[in-house]
Amino acid sequence: MIIIRLDVVLALRKMKARQLAQEIGITEQNLSLLKSGKVKGIRFETLEKLCRALHCQPGDLLEYQPHAGESSDA
Repeated sequence: MIIIRLDVVLALRKMKARQLAQEIGITEQNLSLLKSGKVKGIRFETLEKLCRALHCQPGDLLEYQPHAGESSDA
């Protein structure tokens, strides 16, 4: 399972979601869907814009957690 840590990074940067959405050129609604993990994927272009605006790496925004009972040495 992939966990989206965008809300954590936003809090650490003391940035509002509205400001980030405007800066990277997406709607607040789409950013909200991304923050909540209700998306099936993310374009590399969008990920790049997020990283640029938040001064972070992709690994700061995304975290992998194995499902319960799943081995992490796949």
